[in-house]
Amino acid sequence: MNFDLHEWHTKKQYGDILLDYLGDITPESIAESMQTLEAQLNDDTIKLPLRKKVYQVAIEAMQNLYHHVDRVPEEMSTQASGTHFAVFLVSKDGPFFRVSTGNFVTRHKVRFLKDRIEQINSLSDYEVKVLYRDILNNNEFSEKGGGGMGLLDIVKKTGNKLDYFFHQINEDYYFYSLDIYIS
Repeated sequence: MNFDLHEWHTKKQYGDILLDYLGDITPESIAESMQTLEAQLNDDTIKLPLRKKVYQVAIEAMQNLYHHVDRVPEEMSTQASGTHFAVFLVSKDGPFFRVSTGNFVTRHKVRFLKDRIEQINSLSDYEVKVLYRDILNNNEFSEKGGGGMGLLDIVKKTGNKLDYFFHQINEDYYFYSLDIYIS
């Protein structure tokens, strides 16, 4: 249970960093981050469809953080502060882009998140599209309004599996990290 947030963050800082945000996730920080990312992606060497995909996935990932982040555990307060603390990083890593996120979650959410990600990761591209359509058509939305659509939408857009890990902080909290690859 010796998780070092700064060490984790440093390990994520490889490739060409386009955006690196550490702090409270607010509507203002999302807007500023997306403006920064848009400016970084405005590069003629990156094809327009790929720029759009990276931007759309980044927005979805940031919105997921905003809606689902839990408070910082007391023992992590020297490494992280704020009521909606999260880490958000976008980099170009060889032939693909990587969106990395990290936030604290209560242990009650861990099983649901693991099950949901494993379910999504087990699906073929076709099955992802069918499930996405079924959720939309059946109006199956959660109390937060998404019906678990965020992660599903990300996999649908990228065509890649989600890479995730839970670092235990104490018996009640985990640090949830997610890597999304876009090619």
